[in-house]
Amino acid sequence: MQRKHLGRLGMVASIAAASLTLSVVAVSSQATAAPKKLVGIAFDLGGKEQPGFNQLAYIGFKTFLKTHPGWSEKDLQGNAADTDASRAQRLQLLISAGANPIVVVGYSYENALKEVAAKNPNVKFSIVDDNIDGAANVEGLLFHAEEGSYLVGMAAALTTKTKSVGFIGGVNIPLIQAFEAGFKAGVAKVDPTIKYQSAYASNPPDFSGFNAPDKGHESALGMYQNGADVVYSAAGSTGQGAHKAAFELGKGHWSIGVDADEALYASNAKYKSAILTSALKNVDVGVASFLSDVVANKFTAGAHFFDASNGGVGFTTTGNHLSAAIIAKLNTIKYSLASGAIVVPTDPSKVKLPQG
Repeated sequence: MQRKHLGRLGMVASIAAASLTLSVVAVSSQATAAPKKLVGIAFDLGGKEQPGFNQLAYIGFKTFLKTHPGWSEKDLQGNAADTDASRAQRLQLLISAGANPIVVVGYSYENALKEVAAKNPNVKFSIVDDNIDGAANVEGLLFHAEEGSYLVGMAAALTTKTKSVGFIGGVNIPLIQAFEAGFKAGVAKVDPTIKYQSAYASNPPDFSGFNAPDKGHESALGMYQNGADVVYSAAGSTGQGAHKAAFELGKGHWSIGVDADEALYASNAKYKSAILTSALKNVDVGVASFLSDVVANKFTAGAHFFDASNGGVGFTTTGNHLSAAIIAKLNTIKYSLASGAIVVPTDPSKVKLPQG
């Protein structure tokens, strides 16, 4: 009986030892588990479903995923009531969730990112359309959008029958003025006698001009009624109103999109028939480049520029509205932009065209 009792004690001890070993292994596994591979994305107004740089930033993440399995994404969306404080809180929430690196979409986050990046030096950030000077953990994704605008300006000048075109800007700030300068210069390159009209939906500190389709519709209608037959909008969702106006007026009235291929993502599929082309600002290229650099330990802080030479800008041919001759000409000009043979201005006042 004693031997049997000791046998039972030995069995209990063995089971206890095995359990302890399993517990130690489990704790050890938790301690050595790979860190969460999470990319954070803070969107501007509209979120990832809004065509333009928000959606393109998300596409850039998807491009990154194709070659970097195991990563996931957490995104938070901006809203019309945002302040620097609420934007900073949004970035901090992403950090608390374990996101690193973090993509910040839009220059409106500049002040918030300055604060948050300084408090979190181990987190890598990129910011679209801006750069934070002196921040060792922030990469600025900057685009020579004037080059893409130059290409669609030429397309407008080669397409117009009335010899009159127009430009609608979202907010009257240097960033959008560069779009206008490029467009205006492209028009002037083809024909310096073409009449020109321009309007901005709002002036800072009012940034509602990026989300005001009604104003875009009103401005575009006024330009068409004043003789223009091609209107380019660099104005976020405000440009959807210009597409609507061109569609309503019918054949012979064209609208030009911006950032993304708006013929594919227009708020109404019918507008596709009125969208001549779109000036591409390939935010997806910049975002994918940033994320890949972080993973490869090649991250470098400071401004990183994207232009015609590295796939940062371009134009679209969706809808087959541009003739083969125009496409060939634009592609030739694109090579000249890439080589630096053509330098596009960023100040619209430097380009002279007769007023429409």
